Amino acid sequence: MLIDSHCHLDYFTEAESEQIVARAREAGVTRMVTIGVRMSQAAAVKALTERFPEVWGTVGIHPHNAGEGELPTPEAIAAEAEHPRIIGIGESGLDYFYDKAPREAQAENFRRHIRAARLAGLPLAIHARQADDDILTILREERDAGGWFDFLLHCFSSGRELAEKSVEMGGYVSFSGILTFPRSQDIRDVARDLPADRLLVETDSPYLAPVPFRGKRCEPGMVTHTARVLAEVRGMEMAALEDLTSANFRRLFRKMA
Repeated sequence: MLIDSHCHLDYFTEAESEQIVARAREAGVTRMVTIGVRMSQAAAVKALTERFPEVWGTVGIHPHNAGEGELPTPEAIAAEAEHPRIIGIGESGLDYFYDKAPREAQAENFRRHIRAARLAGLPLAIHARQADDDILTILREERDAGGWFDFLLHCFSSGRELAEKSVEMGGYVSFSGILTFPRSQDIRDVARDLPADRLLVETDSPYLAPVPFRGKRCEPGMVTHTARVLAEVRGMEMAALEDLTSANFRRLFRKMA
């Protein structure tokens, strides 16, 4: 059994999502987490979690959307997570590749989500793209100022230092279909070397379909292909990798029944 720790099911139509969840179930993906990118989307995320027993959710504002209006308070974000099937905060973080929002707004948004995660007692899903130094700086500052919070670097495609320093701070790292791409040897090397108890897998669907589906629309059932490559990189049997990543997920996302 596998868990897709990060997908975007609300990007699909209602009819499509029915088929996608069914295909995931057939592929042995027993749980999937649909991720928030705007607070206005929270109701749709919650509706999906209520519709499908395999689906859980998070609430938050993606860094791309951090400049769209007034940011909610940490308390308001945490309040949205009181729903019984919302098990995390985010995704939030920094994206300096696209820079769709001012960096100051991204940083403030990120800090508010960290504080919301601490208030809610839930893990934060972090988006990090070409912003490794600032991600680490904010994580350290917020940890020093406010105390412990759980977090996950989702869809890891950053440098080794960010992964290793995040793990030192108690964080987890999730690998997507990028792990399977021919030019991703550096990421496979990081995945090989990180502590086993900090590894998760995801799709980030509908994006980043793994080999052999690259270029097609991704969906949660395809996480099996990423998991297979991770198992090979770690020198593990597939069944053991499935057990490992599922146990890691449940340790991090403790709210999930």
